[in-house]
Amino acid sequence: MEEILGYIKNNKQNYIEELKEFLKIPSISTLTENKNDIARCAQFVSDNLKKIGLSRVEIIKTEGHPLVYGEWLGAPGKPTILIYGHYDVQPVDPVELWNSPPFEPTLKNGKIFARGATDDKGQVFMHFKSAEAYFKNEGSLPLNVKFIIEGEEEVGSESLNIFLKNNSDLLKCDAVLISDSSLYGPGIPTLTYGLRGIAYLEVEMIGPNRDLHSGSFGGAVANPINKMAQLISKLLDKDGKVTIPGFYDDVIKLTKKEKENFKTLKFSDKNFAKDLGVDELNGEKGFSTLERLWARPTFDCNGIIGGFTGKGAKTVIPSKVTAKISMRLVPDQDPNKIAKLFERHIKKIAPKSVKIKVTNLHGGYPSLTNIENPANIAASKAMAKAFGKKTVFMREGGSIPIVTEFSKKLKAPVVLMGLGLNTENLHSPNEHFDLNHFELGIISSAYFMKEFAETK
Repeated sequence: MEEILGYIKNNKQNYIEELKEFLKIPSISTLTENKNDIARCAQFVSDNLKKIGLSRVEIIKTEGHPLVYGEWLGAPGKPTILIYGHYDVQPVDPVELWNSPPFEPTLKNGKIFARGATDDKGQVFMHFKSAEAYFKNEGSLPLNVKFIIEGEEEVGSESLNIFLKNNSDLLKCDAVLISDSSLYGPGIPTLTYGLRGIAYLEVEMIGPNRDLHSGSFGGAVANPINKMAQLISKLLDKDGKVTIPGFYDDVIKLTKKEKENFKTLKFSDKNFAKDLGVDELNGEKGFSTLERLWARPTFDCNGIIGGFTGKGAKTVIPSKVTAKISMRLVPDQDPNKIAKLFERHIKKIAPKSVKIKVTNLHGGYPSLTNIENPANIAASKAMAKAFGKKTVFMREGGSIPIVTEFSKKLKAPVVLMGLGLNTENLHSPNEHFDLNHFELGIISSAYFMKEFAETK
């Protein structure tokens, strides 16, 4: 490993320059005007996988954005890992809050600032470079490797789900390796073993058949914005519990061992609140902050659209209002079941003075991985060697819906080896990635290949 590690350290600056080129491409998957940029980014990924030495690389066209597949299967008798990542990124709004242009990568204080830096271009690029280090120094990898890199993670992974359903043999592996999650803290090697799922819905509330003058009609007809606010407020009680009947029926409780592990992480409510600029935290009564973040389901209104929102005043009662609703789910909650429970309940409690339409936009299942499987053990050893300290295990509050699909379709454990930080503004202005973690991620990936290869 000495030659591999030396090569990685000596080429860190080259890696950063290559990453900059990746980050310059505005591969925003949700905006149609960036369709050509998405195609260009898929080509960049393909070119890099060929460059590092894979024997087969292809861009796979879909009804949506392209997938990029690559493989090197030159280690007979050794395990096969499937490395997953995504090259698409979130929109950059509000762009005026960025300190530097979002697609002009900027280095500052050991960090690289750009949209996609930590979610997920910087993290997936680590695995490209670890494989390259093996090929450059040994001419081969210690195990068999497949890559599947998609362009729709930020919009639900529909094309990958279809591809996975029809091509499970092509993607067959002994473990899936994903770096699209976070470290518990700076410099702390971390493996994530649980993710929350999500149910995301849109609620449209319609009142009068047109916008009305609030003086001429106010007090005689229902204002949809007022009614929507009242409706949303009824979905959480004073203790922070969701009031939808049946919502908690399938929730798996934390084990005693998990609760003890959470305590060893020494989470600080005070520091967490300070970092967020709030005077106190808020959430479901009877649970610690980590339990609320990682192991309890939630209900949130993500946005309300309706009425007059421009500068100045306009006295209007809007004809309709739309609310975006997300519910983070935990094992064993089913997003489709939760969506149905939500729709049934909200239609039941909505006033007759308005009409309600509910649209299920997308959902993802929560996941829970056994930390004692050989892949996670190998990853734990790999990160400990790279960081020089013991690896910790945690759950994550966010969602990576494809994780559950990989587990189901490929019958393989999923290793979540994240190198980002939740403080790195993923999905927000000034997204960035710590370049020390970037290097440690490349080293961790290289060690993982060696450690997992030795399990067979």
